[in-house]
Amino acid sequence: MQDVQWEASAAGSETKMEIDGSVCIVTGASSGIGAATARLLSRSGARVVLAARRTDRLEALAAELPASLAVTTDLTILGDIQRLVDTAIATFGRIDVLVNDAGQGLHVPIDEIDPEDLRAVFELNVVAPLVASQAVLPIMRAQGAGTIVNVSSATSLRVIPGIGGYAATKSALNMISQVSRLELEPQGISVSVVYPSVTATEFHDKLRAGHLATVAWSITPDPPELAARAIAFAISTGEAHVLVADPPRPIVPGPGLV
Repeated sequence: MQDVQWEASAAGSETKMEIDGSVCIVTGASSGIGAATARLLSRSGARVVLAARRTDRLEALAAELPASLAVTTDLTILGDIQRLVDTAIATFGRIDVLVNDAGQGLHVPIDEIDPEDLRAVFELNVVAPLVASQAVLPIMRAQGAGTIVNVSSATSLRVIPGIGGYAATKSALNMISQVSRLELEPQGISVSVVYPSVTATEFHDKLRAGHLATVAWSITPDPPELAARAIAFAISTGEAHVLVADPPRPIVPGPGLV
């Protein structure tokens, strides 16, 4: 199969990844952006490790995709993350790409945020991607190459009433990603951030609390395949920040971001 080819901007990383023949872990793979990304990477020649909690959906997707592997994973459980990585290595012998896509929304005004809800969303949106990245780093270092793509949100680039809790978690993920990129690039490991807008998935039906922000009602949701193409673009080019658009667009989000 042909690998996904994109033209990198001048801001692109020297650390690029060939998708064809690679081994890619995709979290949140049971639906939405994660499932669309798994399908695209598989069509592009990757062997895909599918991670999510819903076993039936993972196994159904794995049945579609050649040389794929379904691993039921609760990303808020440290042991599940390590088991995911160990299973991928035992099956394929390497891990080239980690796509941290799993996440949950929290769309309520500041005075209505339940601290327990914020902790739970922070655990999935920030701590889980960090722990998953830590779990694959020894493998990528030994290989001398690897790519991590963290799926953030365009809400972290704007100030939108009603989603402060959710946007805060994605802003934290952005900073962890940026620092990781600077620390790891000398070791041949690229870290990128992808910023979807409102997407036609189950996401807004499964919020931790609240509902779709009023400002988003007038936005036509993007198909999840558009985000999948942006993720493939980030993998192939090593761009630091990629906005979900048609075609995917490298961006410099603002002062202080690298």
